[in-house]
Amino acid sequence: MTGLTQSLALWYFTRGSGAMSLVMLTLAFALGTPTLLSWGTERFPRLVVQLLHRNVSLLVTVFIGLHVATTVIDGFAPIGWIDVFVPFRAGYRPIWLGLGAVAVDLLLAIIITSLLRVRIGYATWRYVHLLTYAMWPIALMHAIGTGSDARAPWMWWLDGICVAVVIACTAWRIIERRPADDRARLAAVGAIVVVPLLIGAWMVTGPLKATWGHTKHKPAPAVQPVDTTGGTGP
Repeated sequence: MTGLTQSLALWYFTRGSGAMSLVMLTLAFALGTPTLLSWGTERFPRLVVQLLHRNVSLLVTVFIGLHVATTVIDGFAPIGWIDVFVPFRAGYRPIWLGLGAVAVDLLLAIIITSLLRVRIGYATWRYVHLLTYAMWPIALMHAIGTGSDARAPWMWWLDGICVAVVIACTAWRIIERRPADDRARLAAVGAIVVVPLLIGAWMVTGPLKATWGHTKHKPAPAVQPVDTTGGTGP
């Protein structure tokens, strides 16, 4: 019973830390937008916004670390520590777990370049930091594709609110710093419209179905009756 209780505790902690990782990642994304735009008011000075963004980003790292550690330690899914960083090699839902590994790798790249910002220069740091625009939807697809709560109503609301926040922040950045190239502007606007629609269509045709993630097994062959009469019966 003790082992079962510990396993259930790890399972629920893994699910909770995964959901909180998505929330904190969304919040870090939202706070990163005014930071990049050098936005600030008398009530919320720019320095305060920058510190909030930095602290929330650290919390993202903590929650993702807890999520990864409990997933590996739990042992419910055959996932090793290498699978955390090397994508698409796990034996359990390799695509969706692989997306999680990609998100972890992108997060590590952003953290490392942020720590080395003075050495590598602002331009390099900025280009690497833009990977957050790819990391967030990848992390969302990982959560939806792998998570066992994808069909839960509370998860629908959580995902919907996070998507709305990211779209609003991305639109704000495009409006404030419109790309000089018309094609780049159209691509940016198209991305914030097309990507959510594609994710929504994928959810309807995949993760929201009751059969999502189920493995089809071949029916076992019928068991032939054993003749216990030695062939002498009628």
